[in-house]
Amino acid sequence: MENIMEIIKTDNVQISMVALIIILLIGFIILLVRFAKLNKRYNNFMKKLGNGETLQEDLETYMYRVEKVEKQNAEITNNIKNIENDLTKCLQKIGMVRYNAFKDTGSDLSFALALLDENNNGVVLNGIYSREMSNIYAKPVENGKSSYTLSEEEQQALKKAIDTNDIIK
Repeated sequence: MENIMEIIKTDNVQISMVALIIILLIGFIILLVRFAKLNKRYNNFMKKLGNGETLQEDLETYMYRVEKVEKQNAEITNNIKNIENDLTKCLQKIGMVRYNAFKDTGSDLSFALALLDENNNGVVLNGIYSREMSNIYAKPVENGKSSYTLSEEEQQALKKAIDTNDIIK
């Protein structure tokens, strides 16, 4: 340990250490100057032409807008799902059969009309026309079947509606 202290106390080692400290100090000053120049170039780069706003401010504005659009998209998607769920309950299938209920009347003035939703729930209407009167009867339909007895024309209208693949627009 004493040998190391004697070596450090020699003039050559002390001069070498001072020289090393000066070299490191010069290197540090060079790095500070380069960093200052790089920082200035970065700030100039970040300035926009004309407005004086930085690219960082623009990025923050655009990120805010993107978040806002994402929220709106989520709301729109949710609304579409709700509409699609409600749409299954709307009338989508129609089947109609015209017929002549009585031989003494002219053309096919009577009708059977089936109005169904996507799940084949709805109603069958039967309009019977005669010279003396006109009556309309309604029978509920659940899952493509009615709890009431259906006439042949009503069954045909119901079958047409169930076989319809096109959604009414």
